[in-house]
Amino acid sequence: MEASAGLVAGSHNRNELVVIRRDGESGPKPLRQLSGQICQICGDDVGLTVDGELFVACNECAFPVCRTCYDYERSEGSQVCPQCKTRFKRLKGCARVDGDEEEDDIDDVENEFNFEGRGRQDMQQALAEAMLQGHLSYGRHSDSDPPHVLHTMPQLPLLTNGQMVDDIPPEQHALVPSFMGGGGKRIHPLPFSDPSLPVQTRSMDPSKDLAAYGYGSVAWKERMENWKQKQEKLQMLKNENGGKDWDNDGDGPDLPLMDEARQPLSRKMPIPSSQINPYRMIIIIRLVVLGFFFHYRVLHPVNDAYALWLVSVICEIWFGLSWILDQFPKWLPIDRETYLDRLSLRYEKEGQPSQLSPVDIFVSTVDPLKEPPLVTANTVLSILAVDYPVDKVSCYVSDDGAAMLTFEALSETSEFARKWVPFCKKFNIEPRAPEWYFAQKIDYLKDKVLASFVKERRAMKREYEEFKVRINALVAKAQKVPEEGWTMQDGTPWPGNNVRDHPGMIQVFLGQSGGHDTDGNELPRLVYVSREKRPGFNHHKKAGAMNALVRVSAVLTNAPYLLNLDCDHYINNSKALREAMCFMMDPLLGKRVCYVQFPQRFDGIDKSDRYANRNTVFFDINMKGLDGIQGPIYVGTGCVFSRPALYGYDAPKTKKPPTRTCNCLPKWCCCCSGRRKKKKTNKPKSEMKKKNSREVDAGVPAPVCALEGDKGIEGENLALMSEQKLEKKFGQSPVFVASTLLENGGTLKSASPASLLKEAIHVISCGYEDKTEWGKEVGWIYGSVTEDILTGFKMHCHGWRSIYCIPARPAFKGSAPINLSDRLHQVLRWALGSIEIFLSRHCPLWYGYGGGLKWLERLSYINATVYPWTSIPLLAYCTLPAVCLLTGKFITPELSNVASLWFLSLFICIFATSILEMRWSGVGIDEWWRNEQFWVIGGVSAHLFAVFQGLLKVLAGVDTNFTVTSKAGDDAEFSELYAFKWTTLLIPPTTLLIINLIGVVAGISNAINNGYESWGPLFGKLFFAFWVIVHLYPFLKGLLGRQNRTPTIIIVWSILLASIFSLLWVRIDPFLAKSDGPVLEECGLDCN
Repeated sequence: MEASAGLVAGSHNRNELVVIRRDGESGPKPLRQLSGQICQICGDDVGLTVDGELFVACNECAFPVCRTCYDYERSEGSQVCPQCKTRFKRLKGCARVDGDEEEDDIDDVENEFNFEGRGRQDMQQALAEAMLQGHLSYGRHSDSDPPHVLHTMPQLPLLTNGQMVDDIPPEQHALVPSFMGGGGKRIHPLPFSDPSLPVQTRSMDPSKDLAAYGYGSVAWKERMENWKQKQEKLQMLKNENGGKDWDNDGDGPDLPLMDEARQPLSRKMPIPSSQINPYRMIIIIRLVVLGFFFHYRVLHPVNDAYALWLVSVICEIWFGLSWILDQFPKWLPIDRETYLDRLSLRYEKEGQPSQLSPVDIFVSTVDPLKEPPLVTANTVLSILAVDYPVDKVSCYVSDDGAAMLTFEALSETSEFARKWVPFCKKFNIEPRAPEWYFAQKIDYLKDKVLASFVKERRAMKREYEEFKVRINALVAKAQKVPEEGWTMQDGTPWPGNNVRDHPGMIQVFLGQSGGHDTDGNELPRLVYVSREKRPGFNHHKKAGAMNALVRVSAVLTNAPYLLNLDCDHYINNSKALREAMCFMMDPLLGKRVCYVQFPQRFDGIDKSDRYANRNTVFFDINMKGLDGIQGPIYVGTGCVFSRPALYGYDAPKTKKPPTRTCNCLPKWCCCCSGRRKKKKTNKPKSEMKKKNSREVDAGVPAPVCALEGDKGIEGENLALMSEQKLEKKFGQSPVFVASTLLENGGTLKSASPASLLKEAIHVISCGYEDKTEWGKEVGWIYGSVTEDILTGFKMHCHGWRSIYCIPARPAFKGSAPINLSDRLHQVLRWALGSIEIFLSRHCPLWYGYGGGLKWLERLSYINATVYPWTSIPLLAYCTLPAVCLLTGKFITPELSNVASLWFLSLFICIFATSILEMRWSGVGIDEWWRNEQFWVIGGVSAHLFAVFQGLLKVLAGVDTNFTVTSKAGDDAEFSELYAFKWTTLLIPPTTLLIINLIGVVAGISNAINNGYESWGPLFGKLFFAFWVIVHLYPFLKGLLGRQNRTPTIIIVWSILLASIFSLLWVRIDPFLAKSDGPVLEECGLDCN
C-alpha cells in the first residue's frame, strides 16, 4: 500500500478501475507497477524471484532488500536483517554460509521443511494463502497470474508454543523435524498440501537436542534451581503478609511477582465495602418499602377521583419497574487500573521490534458543511500523532458523502501532519489536536523540555494558522458548486459529483512510500475511503459505512484491533491505545474481550451543564455497574474492537476443570461405571452431525477446524464446505475471506499492493453485502439508527465480555450540542433507535436466550430499549398536579399514620439511594440534579415523539422527520447555548409548564376563597405541581433565551393555551360559593 498510487476509483460490478494521479506526478502510472519496491540499502529495485514473485529477503518483517545486497550481507556483512535484526535464512539458489541450518544434505529449500519459529500464526497464514490461491479464486476476472500451488506442510508445534525461551537459542529446540521424500500417510490432511509429500521427523541427536530439554542437562538444572528460588521467595513474602492468599486471576492489589514483565497488565478495583454495602442495603430496604407502598396504594382507592387514582397508580407501578431495571445492573460496580509500564516491558523489549498489536482506526464523516473539515482534520492529526509504533497505526477516513471538500481537506491535513507529528513527539505535548492544544489556557512554559520549545511552538502555531486559512478557503469555495461539477487538479472530473450515484474511491495519502515527516521518520498510514453508491441500493447509513471500512482495512492492513471515532472526537490522551491494549493483549483476559469502551468527555460545555450534555450519571455510574457484570454497552465512539468479535464468532469458552471421579477401583466397578454411563438417544446420526457442525461453525472459523478433522478426502471435503460457508457469510472476496483466518492479523504475503487495491474497491461495492450476513450477524448490525447498542448486544449474546476503561486523563474528547433544540433532537434519535430495537426481533425481552448473555446484563439492555415508553406515564403523571389543582381533588385519600410512614420512608429511601450512589461514584450533586431534570424534560418531549415516530416507522412504514429552524444566535462565548431553534419537540413541555402554573394560581385562589380548612389539602397538590415546575426549570430558562428575550412563537403558544384554560376556568367558576340548600331563582315580580 503506497501513498504515491493516486486516487483509485472504480466499480466491481461495472468492471471499472481508474487510477487518477495526484498533482505533480509525471506521466501515467499503471496499476500493475504498484507492486515494485525499492531496496532500502542500495536504492535499486528489489526485483522478482525465479517464480515471478516479489523477492523477500527477510520473512519476519519483509524489509525491502534486493538480491545483491542480500547476498553481500550474508557473505560479507552481519548476516541479519537491518530492521528486525533477524538472521537471514538461506533462499533458493544462494550459496551456503557459516551458521546456516542443517538441511540433511538437501539443497532445495523449496521442498525443505523448516519448523524454526513457526507457530499457529504461520499455520493460519499458510492456510489463508492456500485458500486465496486455490479454492476461492472463482468468480474473478482472468487478468491475474495463474495461481501458484503451495506445498506448505503442517507444522509440529514447539514445546514453547513457538515462542523464544529465555536463554535457549532456536537451533537447540528439541523437535527438529526434517522433510523426507517417499510415500507415507499425512497426519493432518490439508486441502492445499500434496499427498506425495509426507512429513517425518528425524531422530533426536542427544548432543544437540537434549542439551536444551534433556532432564539431565545443565540448562534444565539451572532453570529448576531458579524456579525453586523464586518459589521460596514468594512463600516468604506470603508468610510476611499474614498468610493471605491472592486472587487466582492476578487481580490482587499486592501481588509480588518477581518478574514485572509477567505481572498482569490491569486489575479490578472493587468499590470499598464501606461505600458499596450501605448502598446495597438501602436498595433492598427501598424495594421492601416500595412493596408496602404499592400495597397501600392499590387497596385504598379514591372513590370521588377514581380516574385520577387509577392513572396515578398505573404510572407509579411503571416507574417502579423502570427503577428496578435501572438499579440492579448497578449492583456490582468496579473500577479498573492499567499498568502501561508493564505493557512496555512485555511487548517493547530494548533492541527488538515492538510486539504491540496493530490497530486500524476508523473516522466517519458524511456532510462537510455540517461536520466542519477543520474538526475532522484535528481528529486525524491527533490519530497520526498518537503514542504508538507508527508502523502499527492505520487511519481510515470514511467520506460517506463523497465530497471533494473532504478529500482536499484530508490532502492538506496529510501535508501538515509531516510538521505537526514530529513536534508533538519531540515535546510530548497533550492534547495532540492542534486546535485544542493552542486553545488551552495553561502555562506552556511550566513543563518545557528544551530551550527551543517556545520558539518552535510559536513557529508551529503560525503553521497551524496558515493551515486553517487553507482549510477555510476550501470551505468557502465549496459553498457554490459549479454547474459542470467539481474537477480535480489534473482536469479529471471528481468521481463523486453525484452523491447518490458514484463509484468507490480509495486514496492512500500516507503509506509505505511518501509517508515521512520533516525529520525523515515514518508516519502512520492515512487512507481516504468513499464506498460505492448506486440508486436502488440500501446503504444503511453509518452502519453500512463502518462495515465497508472493516472490509477495506482487512484487505489493506488487517490489524487485529479496531478503534472507531466520530469525526468530532479527537484523541485527548496520546496513550489511549496503550490503555486499551492493557486489556486486549492481556494473556488471561484478552481472549474473551470483544471491545474496550472509553467514556465520552466533551469540550465547549458551560459550567452549569444546563441540559446534562456531559451525561456524567450514565458514564460514571451506570457503565461502572455494567463493567462488574459482563461489560458496558457500546456507545458508538471511543471504542476499541476485536476483529473476531465483529465477525460474529462466539467467544472462546473457558475450560472447566474435570469433575472428580472415583479412581480407586477398576473400571468394571459397578459403583463407578454406573455413573459414567451415558443415556442413549434415539436421534438419527444426521441430526447429531448437524448439531456438531453448528457447534464447530459457531466458535471459530471453519477452515481452521478442518485442520483437526478426519483424514484423507473427508477432511478436504469438510474444508471445501467450510470455505463455501465463509463465502456466504463474508461475501465473494477471496482476499477478505482469507484475511478472516488470520487470528493475529496481518496481510497476505503473496498479494501485491496492486491486487489489494483492486480487491479493496471490490469490497466497498454497493452490492457486495447481498446474500451475506453483513449487518445481520457480521459487523455493525442493521435495523436501528442506534446501531451501536444493537452491535454490542449481539456481541454479548455470543458470550463476549466488554471492558470499561477510565484513564486519569480522558482518552477522547468531542463536541456536544449545547442548545436546547439540538440536544432534544439528539435525544430523539437515541430514543427512536431504542424503539426500533424494541419492535424488532433483536429485542432483549425475547432475543438471545441460551447464549452467553448474563441476566443482569439483559436487564440493562431491556432498560436501554424500554425507557422511551416511560414518556407516556411520565406525561400523564406531570399533568395530574394541574388537574388536581383545577378540580380540587387528589390522587390519594386522607393519609393515616401508617400510610404517612410508608410515604415518608419511600422519600427517604429515594434520597438515600441517590446520596450513596454519588458517594461511591464521585458524581457531584449538581451533575446528579441536572440529570434528573433533563430526564423529565427529555421524557415529556423527545422520548414521547420517538414512541409515536417509531410506531409509525415500524408498523406503518411512515418515516417522519422533525426539521429544525435556527432563530437566534450570538458570537460570544457559549453563544450556541442561547441560540433558539423552534421545533415541535418544544410543544409538550411548554404546555405542561403553562397548565401547572395556571393550576398553582387556581389552587391558591381557591384556598383563599374557601378559607383556612382548605389550605391543608392544598399543600400536597402544590408540592406535586412544584415538583414538575422545578424539573422543567432548565427548559423554561432555555425558552427565555439570553436577557429574557422570549421568541414570538412562544408568546403565541402561551397566549393560545392560556386562553383555552381561562375559558375552561370560567366555565368551572370555582369562586362561586357552593351551598347544599335549594337553588333560588328570580320570580320576575317587582316586590317594591
